[in-house]
Amino acid sequence: MKSLNYHEKNKKMNLGKKIWDIDEGYIPAWRNDPAPDFISHEAACILNASDKDALVEIMIYFSDREPVGPFKLTVMAKRTRHIRFNDLDDPQLIPLATDYSSVIMSDVPVVVQHTRLDSRQNANALITTIAYAE
Repeated sequence: MKSLNYHEKNKKMNLGKKIWDIDEGYIPAWRNDPAPDFISHEAACILNASDKDALVEIMIYFSDREPVGPFKLTVMAKRTRHIRFNDLDDPQLIPLATDYSSVIMSDVPVVVQHTRLDSRQNANALITTIAYAE
């Protein structure tokens, strides 16, 4: 059976979308387990399977204040990058213990997956879901 070259196939199928949103975001203000691995966090896992670096902007939306952003970053071509929302600090830190949503925009198609580690209990909880793409 002939093997399919993934990157040759990907050039034709434009894997991903340019706009993604994660409607559910919350970073707890405290943790039960040791840092840095078990700090409660939200993350966007971004896959750029294209041949071009992805210029990515993230906007954060709240229920009780104006949006924050854009947070700007690059995901190199044919690479993945995991961005902890806790680590975003320019233009400002995302407040802890505050509900938020995010919109992720890229100049090339990417795939975004959302994860959360909640370490407030002795038994940690890790959830993951694919973001919504338009």
